[in-house]
Amino acid sequence: MTAPLILASTSRYRRELLERLHLPFTVQAPHTDETPLPGEAPAALAQRLALAKAQAVAALHPDAWVIGSDQVADLDGEPIGKPGDIARAQAQLARLSGRTVVFQTGLALVGPGSQRSLLVPVRVRFRTLSLAAIARYLTLEPAIDCAGSAKSEGLGIALLDAIESDDPTALIGLPLIALGRLLREAGIDPLDAA
Repeated sequence: MTAPLILASTSRYRRELLERLHLPFTVQAPHTDETPLPGEAPAALAQRLALAKAQAVAALHPDAWVIGSDQVADLDGEPIGKPGDIARAQAQLARLSGRTVVFQTGLALVGPGSQRSLLVPVRVRFRTLSLAAIARYLTLEPAIDCAGSAKSEGLGIALLDAIESDDPTALIGLPLIALGRLLREAGIDPLDAA
């Protein structure tokens, strides 16, 4: 790999996912305003923010390849964000009970003379949840830093009836299959001998 690789994110989940590819990379906070535009659909918001994060860090490192990603939970066209506290997480999970949510994960790769972005949707069907089940889950795994209040990579999987996706890591926040394609197009393949 000739150019450095940078993950434009402060998310430990995205960092841990990218480590799976065994590529050397650094992490830098993108300092991007994540406020939705008036009337902006969740899918458009996720894709716009992923590209904006990558562009913000790439502006500081023009010779690097920068990965940006953002996820917005989409309930019938309404964005569902990170709850931030247990009370909001309880309310969120009660609202999502028995419903299907599309987790829209935007992905961007910006580098020397190139930028690509795409969207990887994941359909998630929540099982019908009692208030007691919600409370127990949040006691054991307080998922206040996750859109939709559920960590599918942990106990949150027990909240779900089904996950439909072509890229399972997209639900955690960084679609590695799609990222692999973008990296290979940029001449970076973790399976190539150095």
